[in-house]
Formats: sequence, structure tokens, C-alpha cells
Amino acid sequence: MRHYVGGGFDASGVPFPLVDPVTGRTVGEVPAASRELVDRAVGAAREALRGPWAGWSPAERSRALHRIADGIEGRFEEFVAAECADTGKPRALAATVDIPRAVANFRSYADLLAGRSERSWHTGTPDGRGALNYTVRKPLGVVAVVSPWNLPLLLLTWKVAPALAMGNTVVAKPSELTPSTACLLAEVIAGAELPADVFQLVHGQGADAAGQWLTEHPGVDAVAFTGESRTGSSIMRAAADRLAPVSFELGGKNAGLVFADADLERAVEGTLRSAFTHSGQVCLCTERVYVERPVFEEFAGALAAGAKDLAGYGPMISAAHRDKVLGHLDRAAADGEVLAGGGVPSFGDARDGGFWVEPTVLTGLPEDHPAVREEIFGPVVHLAPFDTEEEALALANAGPYGLAATVWTGDVSRAHRVAPALDVGIAWVNTWNLRDLRTPFGGVKASGIGREGGDHSLDFFSEPMNVCVKL
Repeated sequence: MRHYVGGGFDASGVPFPLVDPVTGRTVGEVPAASRELVDRAVGAAREALRGPWAGWSPAERSRALHRIADGIEGRFEEFVAAECADTGKPRALAATVDIPRAVANFRSYADLLAGRSERSWHTGTPDGRGALNYTVRKPLGVVAVVSPWNLPLLLLTWKVAPALAMGNTVVAKPSELTPSTACLLAEVIAGAELPADVFQLVHGQGADAAGQWLTEHPGVDAVAFTGESRTGSSIMRAAADRLAPVSFELGGKNAGLVFADADLERAVEGTLRSAFTHSGQVCLCTERVYVERPVFEEFAGALAAGAKDLAGYGPMISAAHRDKVLGHLDRAAADGEVLAGGGVPSFGDARDGGFWVEPTVLTGLPEDHPAVREEIFGPVVHLAPFDTEEEALALANAGPYGLAATVWTGDVSRAHRVAPALDVGIAWVNTWNLRDLRTPFGGVKASGIGREGGDHSLDFFSEPMNVCVKL
């Protein structure tokens, strides 16, 4: 593993271990960036703002993003292998979601940027007097991109691509648990014929380390972060001292609503996906499901049976995270009912040293129980019945988070009535995680600040400026 600073690769710094979550074995080392290296990365990125990059047109930046996408596609299998090695996720998931989506992130913003650069505009004044006003968009400057461990490349590129599209320079800090695909991305960008120092990469932990030093740095003009809500609060306090804009996609305790008129087979299949994809380690995963009482027992039985039959899931990312999830399960088992899972699987091979948790279905817990209220971020879902639509909405909207929700119903009027009434940034009806990259992505309450996706990202990563010409 190496940093990428000042146009060159650098392995300096005290190393920390890289652990395979599948087996629990140490498989490598990652250098931790010093404060001096972070300073150098920010300084190089700031200098690049005044270099040739400032003169690149939107069309030139668009072509550069396509070259980066080409580079990822050209090393597709390397990226898949690195993503699986770091996260332990099944190859099928990395090869069909994570790496293709990283390519799509660069291509989609490249195409949006090209469209913007090709647009013409027309305006007029009522009588030829007065003033002509128009708006130009300028880059924010140096952007710190701090990305998490669950979807390392997908969420890194989700921010790097629009930041570069709008002419910013980037200093990226991936999770210390999953640095490998970020290193490969740095290699791809180094070969994509961008001006020197437009992209920098540093490794390290968060508190009192590279993450903190980067987000607190006075030379950083904006921070884009995906991760825990508490970490987001810390970054926001640091950014507040210099009034730097922030874009946060934070935690979630997402709800699903299953009405009696839903196609139950589809609802069960969809909930198995939404609860257990990547072993629940996706911010959009469903952790609470409220089921209309007439179909509660049937749905609960089918979901539990499906959870018991699940194969091909992956481990928790670390021993600490596994222990956190198991702690929730121990308390839940004492206070409620475990319909499926609830423990650690046994494989009889090297995986028994890894960080595994069984897909788990719970029921019978009160709404103020930690397993119902707090984000677990593991393969755990709690089921509870409801009697009325109003009750279902009240249950779904309770709590501090508001990222995403799912609604399962056969009534189109109910769908259009319930979905907008949910206190979330994204509501899916009769599906889950069906994404159009142009639509706004983000949450409310403790789930985030701002929106990503399409023009929303391009607008965040740029500063609108009004020019007024007196006629």
C-alpha cells in the first residue's frame, strides 16, 4: 500500500496491519500518513488549482473522467480482487455492483458535465435598459474526500468524480480497513493524463491521525464524507471553525412497511435483499420491518426461512464490529425472540477465525430497545406488527435517522400517499436500491446533510457566482 502525494507514490509512515475479515489473519501492512505528509498533500492540491488544471474546459475534464473509467475497466479483475480481499464480500457482489458502479460514477458525471458544457442559453431584457445577469460556476478549491469501508471504491468515486468534474482538486482518505482499491484508483488516475497533483491519496486512521488532520486542515475548502453520524458531527465541528461547506451521508436505521395487500412473495424476497446484502453492511439496508397484522405471521415465517437458507454472504469487516453486532444480538435474545440466526456460523475451515455473524431475524422487542433504535450495521432485522397506516408511518418515522425506507403494497394510491409521508431522503415502492444516478441521494435528521447524485453533486462541488452587467 502506498500514498499518492505530489505526483508520486510514497510508502512512508508507521505501518498498521491489514486484516482479512474472512479468516481474521493479517495479510499486509498499510503506512499511516504523518501530519507532514497530509500537509504536503493539501499543499500540492492547492498549488494544482493554480496550474494547468484551472484552464481545462468542461469538455476536457469530461474526457479525463472517461479515461479514468476506461482505466478501471481495463483493470477490472484487479479491482474486484482487491475489493473482495479488503471487505470479504462475495465476488458476485463486487463484480456486479461495486466495480461497475465505480465506472458508472465517472461516466455519468462525465456525461453530465459534457451536457452542461454544450448547453447554450438565451435571455432578454424588457426594453434594452437595466442589466444583464448571468451565473458562472467555479470550483470550491481543495476538497477532502473521506470514504468508508463498506463500499470502498463505489463511495470514493461517488465523490471524487463530481469533485474533479467541477474543477476541484482532491485529497482522498479511504478507510484504514479497506485501502486497496483506493491505491489502484490512484494508479489509474496517475495514468489518465490529468495535470500533476490534481488527486492526492493518504492513508491512516481517523482520530488524531490522517482523517482528523485532513478534515481540520486550514487549506481544505470543503469536506465530503460518508460514515458514522458521530464522526460526521466531529468533522462538522472542525469544518465550522473555517466555515467550510460539508456534504455528509451518514447512518441509518431504515424501515420497511409491508401492507396486507402487498405481493408477499416479492416483499419477502425484497426484504431478504434489503436486510442482508453485504451482510447488512450497507447504509441503505433495512433493519426494521413493520408488517400489517393480518399477514405478520406468514411474512415472519417466510423471512425467517429465507434467512436460514441464505448462502454466499460475507463476514463483518472487523473483530470489533463483529463484537458490536453480537452484543446487540445477546441483548435482543434476552429481551425478545430470535426467529433465525443470532449467532456465529461454524465452517470447519479457516473462516472460523474470521468475523462472521449469521443472518438474523428478531421480533418481540419494544420500540425503545437498542436493537430497534440504534444502527447495528449487520445482518440483523427486527419485525413488528402494525394495525393502521397512521401507526405504520409513526413507527417508521420514529428515531433519530432518516435515510431510506421501503413500502410494499398493491395499492397505488397508498404508495403515493405513504412514500412522501416518510421522513427519509429516499423511499422505494415495491423494490429496494433501484438507483438512477441523476436522482438526489442523501438523508434527513442524523442521516446526513445535502444531496449527492447528478446535478446535485455538481452543484455542491462548485460555487455559483453572479455576473451583472449594466446596460
